[in-house]
Amino acid sequence: MKKLVAGEIDLPQSLLDKIEEVVKEKKLNRLQKEKLVAAVKKEFMKSRFEPGEAVGILAAQSISEPATQMTMRTYHFAGSAGIRVTHGLPRLIEIFDAKRKPETPVMTIYLRKPYDNMESAKKLAENIIEKNVADLSKGIVLNLNENSIDIEPHDLRKLGTIKTAIEKNLKKDVKIKLTSKIVSISTVEEIEIKDLQKIREKIMQIHVDGLDGVTNAVVRQEGNAWVITTIGTNLEEVLKIKEVDATRTVSNDIHETKTVLGIEATRNIIINEAIKTLQEQGLDVDIRHIMLVSDIMTLSGDVRSIGRYGVAGSKSSILARAAFEETIKHLVRASIRGEKDNFKGIFENVMIGQVIPSGTGMFDLIAKFEE
Repeated sequence: MKKLVAGEIDLPQSLLDKIEEVVKEKKLNRLQKEKLVAAVKKEFMKSRFEPGEAVGILAAQSISEPATQMTMRTYHFAGSAGIRVTHGLPRLIEIFDAKRKPETPVMTIYLRKPYDNMESAKKLAENIIEKNVADLSKGIVLNLNENSIDIEPHDLRKLGTIKTAIEKNLKKDVKIKLTSKIVSISTVEEIEIKDLQKIREKIMQIHVDGLDGVTNAVVRQEGNAWVITTIGTNLEEVLKIKEVDATRTVSNDIHETKTVLGIEATRNIIINEAIKTLQEQGLDVDIRHIMLVSDIMTLSGDVRSIGRYGVAGSKSSILARAAFEETIKHLVRASIRGEKDNFKGIFENVMIGQVIPSGTGMFDLIAKFEE
């Protein structure tokens, strides 16, 4: 194949192959092909950077400056006034701090082709919402004559399910009786009313049906696809459901994604969530800056936050760590351990007034002059 050359820049072979694919697929003529090559070259040049460029500083500035314009509010999902999702700056902080549990964990569930319709989506949404004993019961009353707790479900067909769930979760010193209309729970020994009340509270919270952790679900149409958005996540169990398209279904919980799908998927979630959060506010940040941050966060194979207990706190330079947070702690610890600072980074060299090892400061010039 003849090598395409865009101006003075030789494009990588992978890009050339992709261009050829597009040319064949779209049946482009010679002029259109040249225009495509020129457009690809322009984007390729934009994605390059000089050796020694301080990409970390640029990424920090490029993300932080627009972030000062972000709002602190939350917003509602359309069609459900009860669902509020963390939005704006708090969500961006959550992502880069790799918070263990997001304030509002959300799953976006897509359906496979045969089930991609409103009826299937509504049915699945109803089935996955977590239901405990309280949700399924008309009443949970204390029967003081029998010293028992009587549960009357909305649907009598759920009697056996409720009984099984209670047996799994309560200690063995209780007796469970099933009648045609109620489940009756009594203790082996007679106990005081306040202790019976505590058992009642515990029974009300026992999980019976649906997916643990999914508290709400909204069905909406996105183009031709039907999508279920949930509050609360349980990605591992959702991906086991036959109607769910596992290739597109995502959770906004970074750590859950790491556990279920691995570190590469986590990197993608960090990028997508950060870009989405910024774009919702009408802010345009080059994706390469977000990609750099997500690469640094996931480089070790685990998820690290950007803060003092993650990326910034694990820098090899003592002065760089001290300049960020907990100054005295880092200096005292380094002096006790006899650590050395090799001044390989930017911060520490700026602090002591040396030329930074970036740009023209990356190399030394040696000259031999005639006598």
